[in-house]
Amino acid sequence: MSGKNILMIVGDFVEDYEVMVPFQALLAVGHRVHAVCPDKTAGDVIATAIHDFEGQQTYSEKRGHNFALNASFADIKPEAYDALVIPGGRAPEYLRLDERVLEIVRHFFTANKPVAAICHGAQLLAGAGVLKGRRLSAYPACRPEVELAGGIFADIAIDAAVTDGNLVSAPAWPAHPAWLAQFLAQIGVSIGRAGIDAAA
Repeated sequence: MSGKNILMIVGDFVEDYEVMVPFQALLAVGHRVHAVCPDKTAGDVIATAIHDFEGQQTYSEKRGHNFALNASFADIKPEAYDALVIPGGRAPEYLRLDERVLEIVRHFFTANKPVAAICHGAQLLAGAGVLKGRRLSAYPACRPEVELAGGIFADIAIDAAVTDGNLVSAPAWPAHPAWLAQFLAQIGVSIGRAGIDAAA
């Protein structure tokens, strides 16, 4: 398997699992992952938030970890990356106000490169105007934004994921196994009983 260059766009109060787990998992299988945040440089940290499902009408939110960025946002050239990951949490709602972030997201759709978005990551996709006619999942409270942006909301189980063309999406972190498996397939990795191998 030849490793891919993967960009991850994050911000303060990104969901803890949704940044930590894919970042570490993608590194573990041999990919290069650059986690970046507007107005921050390599070595800076962002605060994460832990969203949990504890029986209330919506998720609970608690302070998470500090997550260290390993690349500088100002240096990013999206054409140098093979794929994009957009975690959820609080960050997407304000990242979508940054025009450079939106330009970067649009690049991956225009170039038809793999994109993985989870939970509130759909807010950033809606802000970038890339959802028209696309079927995707997101945290259920994001359904109006998906539909207003012209997307087709996939009402799937919280531990499921859906692929539509280059876009892999899921409702929340309980879907990590399905979401990451579908994203890995998009970037040329198959996961089977024998483990992880390069796709034929």
